Order: sequence, then structure tokens, then C-alpha cells
Amino acid sequence: MPLVKVLILVFVFFLVLNLIIRYKSRWHYPKGDFPDEWKGVLNGHVSYYEKLDAEEKELFNYKVHEFLMNCKITGVETKVELLDELLIASSAVIPIFAFPEWKYKNLSEVLLYPGTFNENFETKGKRRNILGMVGTGVMSEKMILSKLALRHGFKNEKDKKNTAIHEFIHIIDAADGKIDGIPKALLEKQYTIPWVDMIERKIEEIVKRKSEIHPYAKTSRVEFFAVISEYFFERPYLLKKKHPELYEILEEIFDQDLASRKYYKKK
Repeated sequence: MPLVKVLILVFVFFLVLNLIIRYKSRWHYPKGDFPDEWKGVLNGHVSYYEKLDAEEKELFNYKVHEFLMNCKITGVETKVELLDELLIASSAVIPIFAFPEWKYKNLSEVLLYPGTFNENFETKGKRRNILGMVGTGVMSEKMILSKLALRHGFKNEKDKKNTAIHEFIHIIDAADGKIDGIPKALLEKQYTIPWVDMIERKIEEIVKRKSEIHPYAKTSRVEFFAVISEYFFERPYLLKKKHPELYEILEEIFDQDLASRKYYKKK
């Protein structure tokens, strides 16, 4: 084959490859109406959504729709139903609701497992005690969630637990390039040192059994941030009553005063 033809083929190959990469990296925005069926599911299963006013619901709908257009949800040994998709999307939107321009560009796919799994991502066998996980290495930009835990998180709000929100907090934490329990993408610089000091004090209280915060929070700063965020979104009134200083700094991080039901504070 003549050299000129070879060069032309190589040029065409890389041109097509570049177009494919650009298409895949393009962010998709909702254009159509948010289905009434979806609104019904959210109203029936997401109490956070139920308490929003009409304007706030429109924003929430848009962000849910946008998330589903840009993040693939795949069932592993289980069927992904509309309820699952909307609960996952809601878990993504709730923590960043006060930041309409936020985009989860460090997450491309959520893998939904039927129940617990182990560190090897196996759904059968021993040591299956994991309900959610943010992937690393070959699993980078992926999240794994238990379908059972996902639904339970929205069904029971009194246990201060929501596995899906917990994992999305890790994704938010990682947005600045480092998972360290300090969400620099949301936390203003002047609050960084007080936040770290607060974490250390609260972890010490947990270690000494002087706190009702879930013991898993003492594992690390990373897990403390995720666990206390679950508490913040599940039982804001209780958190504010028992840990007013902690509540106040979380209010700054997420720009939401849930105890007063102010979900979106325009600065």
C-alpha cells in the first residue's frame, strides 16, 4: 500500500477516535419535560423532595434528570428499576442541592448489587459485609451500591443511615483530587482548620464512648465526614440539638439549613 494511503488511513483513524472521545466526554443536559411518573416516585419515596416548594422541586427534578443522563446505572445480578434509578439520583443531588452547577464528572457508572458483597465484589460466599463502595484503580469513576441498602436508606430515616448518600459524600470529597474528609470543593478555606479540629474532637468523643455518633465514624476523617453527613441529612433536628457546633459547620459545607428547612440559600 502506498505511503500516502497509509498516512491518510492513520489520519482518519485518529480523527474518528478524537471525535468519539469528545462525544463521550460531552456533558448532556435535559431538554424534555420531567415525567410525571418520576415526580410521583420522588414524592412517595424521598421525604427531602416532599418538603421542597414548587420552585425547589423544579431544580431538584432538573438535577436528577441531568444526573441520569450522564451517569450509567448497571444492575449486577439484579434488575435496575425506576425506583432504584431515582433513589440513586436523589442521593447524588441532595448533598449538592445548593450548588446548581455541580457536576459529578468523577463518576461515570453506578453498579447496583442485590445485597451485600465482599472486597472482591462477590455477592456469594464469606465476608459479604459491604453495602457500598467507591471504586479505585480499574474501578475508578465507579460506585457500587447494595440495592437493599439503597432502598432501606430512604425507607428508614430514624437510623441516621443512608448508604447511597454516604458513598456520594466520598465522591464529593474526592472532587478536589484527594479523599481526605476535607471537601475543599464545598468548604470555604477559612473553615478548613475548624473543620479538622472538630473532626478530631468528635472522633475522640466516639472513642471514649461519649457520643451517639455511629462508631464507624471513628475509622478516619474520611469516614467521619461521610457518616456525619448521613446524620445531617437524615436527622438534622437531632444533630443540631446534640451537636450544635458540628451542625453549624455542616450547614456551611452544604449551604443548607435543614433544621429550618432552608434547602437552597442563594448567596
